[in-house]
Amino acid sequence: MFYDNKLWFANNPEGEKICLLPKMANRHGLIAGATGTGKTVTLKVLAESFSDMGVPVFMADVKGDIAGIANPGTDSEDMQKRIEKFGLGAAGFTFNGHPVTLWDIYGQKGIQLRTTISEMGPLLLARLMDLNDLQSDILSVVFKIADDNQLLLTDTKDLKSMLNYVAEHNKDYEAEYGKMSPQSISAIVRAVVALETVGGDVFFGEPALDIMDWFTFGDMGKGMINVLDSESLINNPKLYSTFLLWLLSELFERLPEVGDMDRPKMVFFFDEAHLLFKDAPKSLLEKVEQVVKLIRSKGVGVYFCTQNPRDIPDGVLAQLGNKIEHALRAYTPADQKAVKAAAESFRENPEFSTYDTILALGTGEAVVSMLGEDGIPGVAEKAYILPPQCSFGAIDDAKRDSLIKGSICYSKYAVARDDVSAYEVLQRLVIEEAEAAEKAKAEIEEAKQKAKEEKEAEKQREREEREAARAAEKAERDAQKEAEKKLKEEERKKAKEEAERRRAVNSVGNSVAGTVGREVGKNVGSGFGKFGKTLGGNVGASLGRGLFSTLFKK
Repeated sequence: MFYDNKLWFANNPEGEKICLLPKMANRHGLIAGATGTGKTVTLKVLAESFSDMGVPVFMADVKGDIAGIANPGTDSEDMQKRIEKFGLGAAGFTFNGHPVTLWDIYGQKGIQLRTTISEMGPLLLARLMDLNDLQSDILSVVFKIADDNQLLLTDTKDLKSMLNYVAEHNKDYEAEYGKMSPQSISAIVRAVVALETVGGDVFFGEPALDIMDWFTFGDMGKGMINVLDSESLINNPKLYSTFLLWLLSELFERLPEVGDMDRPKMVFFFDEAHLLFKDAPKSLLEKVEQVVKLIRSKGVGVYFCTQNPRDIPDGVLAQLGNKIEHALRAYTPADQKAVKAAAESFRENPEFSTYDTILALGTGEAVVSMLGEDGIPGVAEKAYILPPQCSFGAIDDAKRDSLIKGSICYSKYAVARDDVSAYEVLQRLVIEEAEAAEKAKAEIEEAKQKAKEEKEAEKQREREEREAARAAEKAERDAQKEAEKKLKEEERKKAKEEAERRRAVNSVGNSVAGTVGREVGKNVGSGFGKFGKTLGGNVGASLGRGLFSTLFKK
């Protein structure tokens, strides 16, 4: 409880108050212990004390009982014994609930909590989807391409469309961003689909959580306790841990530097903290260590709750100044070694053995060390944790529904939005590219058709020219033949005329020659009587014709 401007959360065996100083609360802390040792009660006591101090709180409700912090506790004989044991009555202890806002990634037991793919970033997404180094690098490059082209990656369909677009246009990006094999991109797409099956399609979207909505207050200035229902979420450890890491990173990026403050601006309790670091790549561990180291200067205290301190990497563990160690069990040599390491992390108290004390602690008991005014860790001391003012148990459905719908954040986040983002832009771009390709194809086909028509026309012209040439040649040949024919006809005609002329000449000549020859022959043959005259006439006619023919022959 908040008492005398301090967070009084336990008493030592002598009945002295053990407190957490508000100005040291942003130096972070560790709450560890085996199952059933009272860690949840310690979380509630610290959380309601911060709320009473006016500091907003975030808590993950893994078992479903953290939400009970909204209800006042109930009186009982056991509680009266505790109140008397710790002297709480004189300190003004009362049963009361605290202002609570319930959140749920799945939107079932709290206000729908969302973030965007872009805000989550490639590093955390790669861990969430369990990508190998090559796939993680490609995912980072795809994010870079989206940023360079001002494409918003809001939800999983944006990421899938971006991945598919890059795969299809791989050659276009190769020169500037390097080679990205389609096979690797396909593997990332399958990982996105797998993420959707475990709630990624609900978690990623708009409206995204504005982390500043958690810096609110309830009645009487009490800090709002933001409770993330994680009963279902814890079944997906990667999603649970990645979301918590994102919250831490978001706070670090959004909050301004404030230096040392009298009290923190907000306190985060990370239950099942071992999940944050399990199988985390070195780059992510380095980032978490850096954030934890630097975020205290922004007024944020981070408290890791886990079963064993060894669940926390040494680099992070070294930043946790306030420690509450519940009982640890040492059933094996490895367990004994872990308990020894936990004991040695405390400042030694000469009055008792820290190791033996941790092994012998009962439920609700712890070994604690808080930072003093000078920032030096106090010596280890045994502590008995105070009972909470709130209820130990969970809340019923009616109370839960009342808390959800009564929150000022309910109307802001209740209805999902699907604004224009990478998916819509790329769909339009694909359509435009398809239309451009179709237009180019049509233009090519048109050009081909035009070329074909021109070729056909050229062929037709060539055919016509060839036919015209052949026709001209034929006409020329026909004309030549006709001329030759006419010439032959004229020659035949001339020859005929010449032949007729010759026959006429020959006929006349023969007749004349025959007559002359006959007359001559008759005269010559007259000496031989009538027979000689006749014979001489016929011989003379024949000789006259021969002679004439010889004389007039060409």
